[in-house]
Amino acid sequence: MKYEILHDLSIPKIGFGTAQLGGRLFNDPTRDEFFLSALRSALELGYVHFDTAEFYSGGHAEQLIGRALHDSGLKREKLFITTKVWPVNLAYKKVLRACENSLQRLQTEYIDLYLIHWPNPLVPLQETFRALNQLAREGKVKHVGVSNFNLKLLKQAQALAETPLITDQVHYSLSDRAYAGNGVLEYCQQNDILLTAYTPVKHGRIASEKALQAIAEAHHATRPQIALAWLVNQPRVIAIPMSFNPKHQKENIEAADIVLSAEDMKQLS
Repeated sequence: MKYEILHDLSIPKIGFGTAQLGGRLFNDPTRDEFFLSALRSALELGYVHFDTAEFYSGGHAEQLIGRALHDSGLKREKLFITTKVWPVNLAYKKVLRACENSLQRLQTEYIDLYLIHWPNPLVPLQETFRALNQLAREGKVKHVGVSNFNLKLLKQAQALAETPLITDQVHYSLSDRAYAGNGVLEYCQQNDILLTAYTPVKHGRIASEKALQAIAEAHHATRPQIALAWLVNQPRVIAIPMSFNPKHQKENIEAADIVLSAEDMKQLS
């Protein structure tokens, strides 16, 4: 597994996304064993970065992750947990309360990386960061970041954070390069901020379809693996693919070790 080394952090290039864990928009407890089995499989394969949010299945995703990580017996310091606060909770007191609720559901004393899930124009960013900075000072949150922020908001967040801003989590893939085009990717790479790619194997027509197939065959890999490798071969880019299928989980985490040549990258880009 490859890592990004950033400040005092060592973060895996491939993490485990959980947007549909526990159900989609709503909690579905009838499938708890299925989801827990998927989490156990991921842990056995070596995943240590789990990305979630208070919004996912109404907080149930956090509960399942907390339970699986607790039952795994792994030392807390070996794990890296990212979660996010939803836009309706970005006022100062609401951020503090949301964090406490996430800590309880995750069964942990601290969150490694706490993100603003989406910007909320109705709440001043200064107010939200007043709470995030306080949580960081108290040790309840080790690091802070944002998600779905454009370049202007990213710069504002960076200026407001008392600790280094760790990431901007955005949709980024071979078929969706909006955040490369709008300047966010370049800014992150130049300012030691990670771009965390969600939906990193997004289905969609891409100009490099034939190149993708040819490169996959040359590396004895699958097309999704090459799509992931294209991301994580870029500096300051990590990815959080989601799969509950052990076979695909294994393929995803192994994609981090695929080394693409400069010509491979050029063809895909």
